[in-house]
Amino acid sequence: MLILRDGDVTRLSEPSVVAIGVFDGLHRGHQAVIAQLLELSTRLHAKAAVVTFDPSPAMVLNPTRAPRLIATIDQRLAGLAALGVEVVRVLTFDRLLAQLSARDFVDRVLVGELNVRDVVVGEDFHFGHNREGTVALLKEIGAEKGFDVVQAPLYGDGTRWSSTSVRRALDVGDLERATSVLGHPFTLRGVVGHGDDRGESLGYPTANLTVLPEQQLPMEGVYAGATNLNGTWWPSAISVGTRPQFYDEGELLVEVFVLGFDGDLYGLTIDVVFLSRLRAQSRFGSVEELTQQIGRDVAQTREIFENVSNDDPELLRLNLGQRR
Repeated sequence: MLILRDGDVTRLSEPSVVAIGVFDGLHRGHQAVIAQLLELSTRLHAKAAVVTFDPSPAMVLNPTRAPRLIATIDQRLAGLAALGVEVVRVLTFDRLLAQLSARDFVDRVLVGELNVRDVVVGEDFHFGHNREGTVALLKEIGAEKGFDVVQAPLYGDGTRWSSTSVRRALDVGDLERATSVLGHPFTLRGVVGHGDDRGESLGYPTANLTVLPEQQLPMEGVYAGATNLNGTWWPSAISVGTRPQFYDEGELLVEVFVLGFDGDLYGLTIDVVFLSRLRAQSRFGSVEELTQQIGRDVAQTREIFENVSNDDPELLRLNLGQRR
């Protein structure tokens, strides 16, 4: 897949069919739009292209109220590649880009860079300065510039599939709903950093995951999941919380105990999949009681991982978007 960023863009020699959006999480609605894009690109003998933004527009325009991100830009790009997208134009969203009018955006990006033939957008699509661009305006400009606009419906299973619905599900620890909307389990990507070795002292050494400040996390609790290390999935017990056993107001941490793994993970970027919520964070009567509960969490995690591996091996995939 060709990735075009600011500063290295030249006009595509071949025409393209373009979808535009943040595509955070690449949920099933996004996947349906990409499927429509691929069908059009095949029929029109054009490149399948996506325009996306990094950072997301909301992070720049209203950072205090911006929604947290379900996935990193690297996860997004890997998912788009897995779905079959051929070209991705990553636009650096800043105040200058935010001032670009809808017509100038079309001239510069769609026509000037991507040699657009058709554009695929959702019913509620807006673009350009102050969100002035609507689907109707895009169709008007398309008639002038020589491209068509295809309006994708709102996809869902009774309720609309959206990044917002995924965040809401994660906020309350509803992994079943999050997985249903995403079409794949929620996958957290982060760098393993150093902790205070509290887990090791309990007999369960954990990898402390450092994630982006704007990263969406599941509700505090203990989860059964899996960690991908060099293409192999390992069962993993995951804690998202402040360690109430030891601190009244501790720092929110993501700690991962990788069952059966014995090696150095410090500094590595890893993917951690959340499969099932086991319990809430709790303070126990003693450290011994906590250790006993962790043992039960680990046993339950192993069982859940084995059941998933046996019943649905395709559920554990390295890249977002590979399940259709």
